[in-house]
Amino acid sequence: MSHTLAYESWDVLVIGGGAAGIGAAVSAARNGARVLMVDAGPMIGGELVSGIPVDGCLSSRGEWVVGGVCRDLFAECERRGGYIGPINDYRSLHVVAVDPEIMKIAVINLVQQAGVAMRLYTYADDVVMERGRVRGVVIVNKGRRTLIDAKIVIDASGDGDIALAAGAPFDTGDAAKGELQPVTLMFRMVGIESETLLRFAKEHPENFGFGEYEGIGLSPRECAEALYRQGLPKLFVVANGPVMRDAIAAGELHRSSMIGITPTSIARKEVSLNTTRVGYLDATDTPKLSAALPDLVKQVWDCAGFLKKRMPGFENAVFSGLAPRIGIRETRRIMGEYVLSDDDVAQARKHANGIAKGAHEIDVHLAGTGHMRRAIAGGGSYDIPYPTLLPRGIANMFVVGRCFSSTRIAHSSARVMGTCLAMGQAAGTAAAMASSANAWSGDLRAIDVTRLRDVLRSQGAILEGTA
Repeated sequence: MSHTLAYESWDVLVIGGGAAGIGAAVSAARNGARVLMVDAGPMIGGELVSGIPVDGCLSSRGEWVVGGVCRDLFAECERRGGYIGPINDYRSLHVVAVDPEIMKIAVINLVQQAGVAMRLYTYADDVVMERGRVRGVVIVNKGRRTLIDAKIVIDASGDGDIALAAGAPFDTGDAAKGELQPVTLMFRMVGIESETLLRFAKEHPENFGFGEYEGIGLSPRECAEALYRQGLPKLFVVANGPVMRDAIAAGELHRSSMIGITPTSIARKEVSLNTTRVGYLDATDTPKLSAALPDLVKQVWDCAGFLKKRMPGFENAVFSGLAPRIGIRETRRIMGEYVLSDDDVAQARKHANGIAKGAHEIDVHLAGTGHMRRAIAGGGSYDIPYPTLLPRGIANMFVVGRCFSSTRIAHSSARVMGTCLAMGQAAGTAAAMASSANAWSGDLRAIDVTRLRDVLRSQGAILEGTA
């Protein structure tokens, strides 16, 4: 490999091509910035292309709380026949279901249409700092090391790698217990008979997490009947229900709190499955994360066999796909100028400097069958304040996505893709505003948040409302 260091200059550098990074890069480019987006993998999209539904776009009351780039992505999926849309699971969630294969196309199209330059198979390797500012980021790919000189850096890496390298303080999981939410590998199956599955849920609601949100106002059986009428296979099989409990006891199934079933294609009769887990694993430890893959694959295959054997509607189902990467819920949280608190989320607090909304339930997955979930007050939403995106001690960097500044409990809600897209849109828009300013101070703390909110609203972001 050549050790010569090439040089490039950009207005905005986005590290990471997942939901937060896509929101940031597209918004910055649409607002006039020259944007480079770097991702270590061969494909952008992150969890958007894994098969998991997009959470956090609607509150438990069913009101949209995320717009802008997120809705543009969904519109692109719909144009290509890959959008199922919002589904109420009659528990506490309204998720947005999409075809992950179509989403792969949608994310690339949206990024290309905005004029974002991409570098895939590329790692951000080092940071050059000068008096609290990022002067450059060294990126590495085959045969080439390049110093990227960017006015503003947006860390959407998930793990906060660049903020960490730049010296920002951080927290990890539950430091006192050494606990992190388990990692998961999503998979898909085709040939599911939805009517048969939903009829089973209607007749045996004790196997599913119906009616957990009090605001629904329905009994578990009434929830099951409503889901049957809705006609879409969005179900949450629970570990304390007889079907899953007996399978775990018999050794047919791995220990997990649930099996989340979500439609991904009506035409293919396909669903995605969210259930596998390896706990007590620090996903920033690459050897340990890599070693978890065979275990996760075994869990996938065992669960597919269990569903065919034990779950009505899956009798003729066939395994159809595996997520392109291990799903990581929790690693580092970078500490910012404001730390989103437990109460901010649980009490659905609004903030005058809010730049995005979150609405997903408090959702801490534990090892084995453990799972702590709690609805947002009133089934509403909370605001994410602008300073949560500003890592302490760094003037020209944003952190967005699951590495943004929050407590662990707040993070368990805000880490989902809808909220990450909204955070990314806010940071990208602010970065473009700052990079084009004639007299910018060089510090993102000087951004006029009132003006930022006006621009975000004009571009489809949802910032107001009781939801």
